[in-house]
Parts: sequence; C-alpha cells; structure tokens
Amino acid sequence: MKVVVSMDSFKGSLTSMEAGMAFREGALRAAPFAKVVVKPLADGGEGTAEALVSGIGGEWISLEVCGPLGDRRTASYGWVEEKKLAVMEMAAAAGLTLIPEEKRNALYTTTYGVGEMIRDALKRGARQILLGIGGSATNDCGLGMLAALGARFLDEEGREVGIAGEDTGRVAEIDLSGLLPRRKECRFMAACDVTNPLCGPKGATFVYGPQKGIPAPMLPIMDAFHQNFARRTAQTLGEDFSESPGAGAAGGLGFALKAFLKAELLPGAELVIRTVELEKEMADADLVVTGEGRLDAQTFMGKGPSQVAALGKKYGVPVIGVGGSVTREAEEASKGILKAVFSILREPASLKEALEPERAKENMRRTGEQIFRLIRTFRR
Repeated sequence: MKVVVSMDSFKGSLTSMEAGMAFREGALRAAPFAKVVVKPLADGGEGTAEALVSGIGGEWISLEVCGPLGDRRTASYGWVEEKKLAVMEMAAAAGLTLIPEEKRNALYTTTYGVGEMIRDALKRGARQILLGIGGSATNDCGLGMLAALGARFLDEEGREVGIAGEDTGRVAEIDLSGLLPRRKECRFMAACDVTNPLCGPKGATFVYGPQKGIPAPMLPIMDAFHQNFARRTAQTLGEDFSESPGAGAAGGLGFALKAFLKAELLPGAELVIRTVELEKEMADADLVVTGEGRLDAQTFMGKGPSQVAALGKKYGVPVIGVGGSVTREAEEASKGILKAVFSILREPASLKEALEPERAKENMRRTGEQIFRLIRTFRR
C-alpha cells in the first residue's frame, strides 16, 4: 500500500515536513507494511523555502545583502546542489517585517538585496530559481533587484538614478549591457498569488501602497512613476508587460521578473507542487493525505490542500484531510473533494496548549495511527 502525505504547515506549531513525518510515524505504527511518502506543501509565502529545503534535501546559504532601507543585513536562501535549485523568499531581504512600522514608506525602499541573493545563486551555477514574492516592503518595480544584477537605469542627463521606489519616475534610459549573462541559463519561477497589473486603480501602488506606508497624496504620483518605468521598459524590450497578471505583485517585482528575467508567475502552491514532483508520486498511490492547521471553507478555494485533492481526483486516488481544527463549513465544503476530514485534537486544550509542537506532533501521530487501524480493518 502506497500513501502520499502532503500537508501545509500548522502555523505556529509544525512545519509542513514535521506534520507530514509525524503522521507517517503514526501510520506505520498501525501499518508497518505501508510505503508512506512525505512531500512538503506550501503556498509560496513565508516558510516556503524551509518546506522545500527540508522536503527535497538541501542546505542554507547565508550572505550579507542590502536591506529594504539600504542597511546591510544577513539573508538566507535554500540551495539544492543536486538540482542546481535555489529557493528564495524576497521577504528575507526586502520584507515588510524588516522595517519598524513608523519607518515604513515604499517611496524609499528597495529590492537590491533580492538581486544580491539571485546574483549569488547564479554564481553557484543555479539552473532554477524559485522565488516567493509575498510580504514585500517595496514598490520599486524591481529596479533595485535589476541594478544588483548589473542593469543600469539613467535619467535624462545620463546619470544613474537611485535604487528605491521613487527613482522609477526618473528613469529615461535602461542599459542592459551589464545584466548578468548567466541569467539566460537559468529558469526563474515566482510564487505569485495575485493577478494585479502594474499600474492603475488595481495596480501595485493603489492596492498595496498604503500598507507599505506610502502617504495617500503620493499614491497617484507613485503610480505615474510606475507608468514611466513601464513605458521605458517597453521601449527597451519591445514589449509591454505592465498588464500581465501578477505584474503588480510585490510592488512591481513581478513585472521585473517577467519582463527582464522571463520568469513564470505561478500560484504558490502550484509552484511548490511542481518543484517537489508531487504529481509523479501520486500517480500510483493508493491514498493521499493532506491538510493544514485549520481546515475551513477557504481551504477549498484554491489553497494548497485543495490543489493536492484535485491531483488525487485526476488520478482517481482517494484523499483525506487532517487539520488542527476542522470547521463545520470545511466539512460541507470538502464534500466531493475529500473522502473524509479529521481533527488531530484528542482532548480539551487551550489554543496555546494545542499549538505546543510536541503535543501537536503526538496528536498527529495518534491520528495517523487511528486512521490506519481503521484502514487495516477494511483491507483484510
């Protein structure tokens, strides 16, 4: 019997792999003959790099980079030598949480540090770079990232502009002669769960600028800066990418990745599922187990577990769900998607107690064991 376990993290408690491995331990208590394969699951946001590095084998690379306000700081990314794969989260170098709330203003923040991480990976021989672009503090259209990779952005006088969001409005010419040629040998994939264009009322500035500290009177001005950057980019590349779905992600970083690095912008969970080759393992599975910390109606609106379930349906493999908590709405929403859903809570406990990692692991083991004791009953 082959079982594939692919769960998202139980936030505040268990990582994706910790949850999956605990379930596996419990399942093998009851069915030691089973082949239980554990694969990580994440949505492209915080924790994605950790899930992939631990799930497919790799190491952490740390380096000093430029922070969102120009300060030097240490950032890390995952490296899988066998696959020549780098797994990054842009938030490690340019995340909103790196800036105190009173200092947030995306007019002055930069993605330069993200470019430094990419440059380091390319020098290591990366052939694939997976980049989660959620949680950004920036609104610079990826100008900073591209500058770190060797691109030059010049004003009307032929002088180089800065590397922050406000500098996108001063770009008159883009010189790509120094852009790292190794980028052409690498496939870029960005985890992007938004479809916003770069400019306009649904673009990066108007939708996400306020939460990044851009003052209301500056929003239309900043949007005009982005329009200028998009226009100059189209003049340079011969194609306008500003309306591409996801161009407005991460303050326009999605735009730069697609336009200059030919990146694929894909939903985070889909990208992770593809990277860990989950579909390959599911093709001959007898059962699939998925889940996350809280199973509710939103779980089945495109989140990771629902995509795992869709693959199960594709191959005719039954899928069951496991969660720290399972709402009544989840039970209703999961009908026709999952065969059954289970909560791992075994006894009354406060939220704090339920989130204790060791308690959660043991609850997961016990749940896995009970499920497989039941399965053995019907397989005799």
